[in-house]
Amino acid sequence: MKNNLRVLLLAAGPGLLAPAGAALAQAPASRPAVSGQSAPLGDMALSLQQAVDYAIKNKSSLLATRLGEQTARARVGEIKSAGLPQVNVAANLADNFKLQKSLVDFGAFAGGSSATQLRPTDIAAAQGGQTVNLSTVVLPSEPTPPQAIAFGLQWAGNTSASVSQLLFDGSYLIGLRAAKVYEQLAKKQTQQAEIDVVEQVSKAYYSTLVARERLQLLARNVQRLDTILYQTNQTFKAGFAEKLDVQRLQVQRNNLVVEQQKAARLTDLSVALLKFQMGLPQDQTVQLTDSLGAAVVDAGALRQRLGVASPTTGGGVSGLAGVPNAPAPATGNTDAQNRQDQQTALSGARTGQLAAAFNYNNRIEFSTLETQQALAGLDLANRRAGAYPRLLATAAYGFTGSANTAGELFAFRGPDSRAANGFPNQNWFGFGNVGLSLQIPVFDGFRRKFQVQQARIAQQTIERGFETLRQSIDLQDAQSRTTLINALDVLDNQKANLELADEVARVSRIKFKEGVGSNLEVVTAETSLREAQTNYYAALYDVLVAKVDRDKATGELYNQAKQ
Repeated sequence: MKNNLRVLLLAAGPGLLAPAGAALAQAPASRPAVSGQSAPLGDMALSLQQAVDYAIKNKSSLLATRLGEQTARARVGEIKSAGLPQVNVAANLADNFKLQKSLVDFGAFAGGSSATQLRPTDIAAAQGGQTVNLSTVVLPSEPTPPQAIAFGLQWAGNTSASVSQLLFDGSYLIGLRAAKVYEQLAKKQTQQAEIDVVEQVSKAYYSTLVARERLQLLARNVQRLDTILYQTNQTFKAGFAEKLDVQRLQVQRNNLVVEQQKAARLTDLSVALLKFQMGLPQDQTVQLTDSLGAAVVDAGALRQRLGVASPTTGGGVSGLAGVPNAPAPATGNTDAQNRQDQQTALSGARTGQLAAAFNYNNRIEFSTLETQQALAGLDLANRRAGAYPRLLATAAYGFTGSANTAGELFAFRGPDSRAANGFPNQNWFGFGNVGLSLQIPVFDGFRRKFQVQQARIAQQTIERGFETLRQSIDLQDAQSRTTLINALDVLDNQKANLELADEVARVSRIKFKEGVGSNLEVVTAETSLREAQTNYYAALYDVLVAKVDRDKATGELYNQAKQ
């Protein structure tokens, strides 16, 4: 985006003629012309804070990130549910259209090599009410082979309800702790996304402010050039100027009008970019309420925070006292202090000496890495907990039944049911049980051993990442500081150049009006002024962007947006 605005500045540069209306630590008496106009119906008034607040609530990428928080909360609930009673209800129905048979040795039930003989005449006599004496016969010496018998009936069904309650599981206890840390990680990832949105919206808002200020300046420049062109044309008609003087100014005006049109289109583009960064529909019109003068920073206070002096005054814009020096570190460090620093560094915190220079915890990336380290530690503990026993309490109750036909199966006859001959014909029977289930892992082929190794390596990798992240943050801190200091120096220089160019242009116009200067001198001075104005606004935008980058590097951008 910064490059886009610099292109806009350079494109509209040749048309800037009037002095700058804003400077560091100065707020103009009036807003840009677009802010002073009556807002049409439906315009959305936006300050920078309102733009940031809207983006945080409505940016589609942030809404998607917040879904990750909801997923994390659902994951916590999923893990907690494993510790609640687990209830299951089951029902089965089977048509045993071909019953399985089993071999039965009936000879084993005879009690020896003899058996009781039952003849048809004996049965007829018994049916006639006579007493029949059964005789014993000797079985053949060759035993009877086992016979295939089908057990059960064709139709069978059962239904049951079972309950289990987890009594002890080391992995479950660690999982509860990990679930809370995982939820914290999701929140920090959302905060990281919010910081990125604040940065993008802030830069887009500043881009729009600078673009509209310059567009207003171009409008004033065209009006003033029209006045000069009219006066020169009248002087030419009176015979006191050459036609070449009029033509030179006419060329300047034509170029300025073209640049004004280009700047207007690029301003509309910067507004469209702001809407995109906010997540605002493109058809929604906006009205920026902040002025450029209110957006710029106090250079003197900023230089004091950075610990640098102005290159021109030696004391900053507002005058600075001596730059404070950091206290010198103690030269003698005891073994106990060394061990404490090592332990502190391994835990993800800062040693005492480094903490005095920069607070890494202000950066959300560092806090996120600490959370990831905590998760890695819990994952390692969870792998080790896989060797602990697992104890559950169980209970079940149900019914099972069978019948020759489906209709008889669904008759649901209980223990009090009787057939026509008075015999019980119950076809459904209940069952129940309670107990404990203890699962003790003995040997898993070294699977858990290698899982522990992987988890330990992952934890060590994150620990190594702390030093890399510290170095990256240190580089960003130094880079953002240097960039901001350079931007302030360039802005001071361009402001001085602008004042000089404005004075030269003013004197040139007076000399030309009094007839002691040439038109070429005026055109040259105006060209130099336009270049100075372009450079000034480019430097002003660079300072605003560098300030945003500096606040992000020090971890202050998010806190400022929340104020």
